Amino acid sequence: MPSKRYRKAQEQVEGKKAYPLKTAVEVLNKFPKAKFNETIDLAFRLGVDPKQSDQMVRGTVPLPNGSGKTVRVLVFAKAGPAADAAKAAGAEYVGFDDMIKKCQEGWVDFDVAVATPEAMGEVRKLGKVLGPRGLMPNPKTGTVTEDTAKAVKEVKAGRVEFKTDKAGNVHVPVGKTSFTVAQIEENARAVIDAISKARPHSVRGTYIVTCTISSTMSPPVRVDIKEFAH
Repeated sequence: MPSKRYRKAQEQVEGKKAYPLKTAVEVLNKFPKAKFNETIDLAFRLGVDPKQSDQMVRGTVPLPNGSGKTVRVLVFAKAGPAADAAKAAGAEYVGFDDMIKKCQEGWVDFDVAVATPEAMGEVRKLGKVLGPRGLMPNPKTGTVTEDTAKAVKEVKAGRVEFKTDKAGNVHVPVGKTSFTVAQIEENARAVIDAISKARPHSVRGTYIVTCTISSTMSPPVRVDIKEFAH
């Protein structure tokens, strides 16, 4: 049974109506708030076949106003300039053999992992631990790099990853309920643009089937993405 707050919020949404992005954010902002700072998410249903490797949608996008989340970063790097730069940039955990051993023992108390190309040979062996949690460093998302300082600064400033799941859906955080309507709209616009541009060449027909915006405890509000048609 949905909570009283959820039902009250649902009453403010007109059925399956799709709202222009700015209006959708305004509708969401008027919902009764939970007692904590909820995360705001965009959810996409894409017209892709996730079983086809050439229809995988994946990438990163910097949020103009940050994600509102404290991001804990682990950097796999051997002692030297890359490790020093990562520490100076604010990475919470930096190391190589010690960090690999810790992860092998099941430790995953961080949000993003970055690795130097040299470290990746060993880090790949952590696939069973990091893979299922989406924590494996990847060159496509800028988390396998010599420039560890740049990677750490970007993820801490609010660069978020997006990737299709097995059903062809994508969920991306775009801020917190404490953000202003303008901040949420700007972040959401950046994400919708990035997903639109990531359309695989092999996709025929409708690419973004539906897009909704919601907070942790709220019903979804449908977003009309016509304005983003490329």
